[in-house]
Amino acid sequence: MTSTEAHPEKPRSRTRLPRWGRLPLALVVVAALLFAGSRLDLLPGFGDLFGEETNDRTGPTLLESIQDLDRYEAASGNFQVVVDLEKDAKFLPDAIRGTRTLYVGAGTVSSYVDFSGIGEQSVQVNEERTAATIRLPHARLGEPALDPERSYAVSKERGLLDRLGDLFSDNPADEHAVNKLAARHIGDAAKESELTVRAEKNTTGMLQGLLRSLGFTEVKVVYA
Repeated sequence: MTSTEAHPEKPRSRTRLPRWGRLPLALVVVAALLFAGSRLDLLPGFGDLFGEETNDRTGPTLLESIQDLDRYEAASGNFQVVVDLEKDAKFLPDAIRGTRTLYVGAGTVSSYVDFSGIGEQSVQVNEERTAATIRLPHARLGEPALDPERSYAVSKERGLLDRLGDLFSDNPADEHAVNKLAARHIGDAAKESELTVRAEKNTTGMLQGLLRSLGFTEVKVVYA
């Protein structure tokens, strides 16, 4: 008898999948959706499919206090200043540690006359009630109020360490310093302006018109 030798079967060749083909199916689907979301804005009708949605979940505004105003707001000035704030570190170049911010600050300053101290001695009227003299304090300036709609940062330059610090900060690129500096410069500019002079002039005109409507023919306002 002739013995037949069993020939071992040749291993079947397997087609190896590329690495991306072995990724989990869910990961592939997510990647496809992300890619589609970034390109669907080019197709008509699909631009808002993956768009952003803004929800305002702010709580109710609480009224903390009410204060009666005993002053007459007689004038207001609009100001604008370009703040150039630079902070350097000793023995370190600016590329490593240091910041420089260009900030446009816009705000208003009001000028008012305080009526809270007016008493009987501040107003003198003749017997015929045709002439009156009113004594008032000089006009004052209010606190500068920055307008967030017209204030903005032009440029910000930060060193490497400052950029790393912003990553772990709750409030990166804080603009508190430039806001405070802009308000100070606006306040200084208001002191050099003629806001208080205009406020006293407007207050005088208001009081003269009011008292003349009551029958007074001569009204004199004195600021002391």
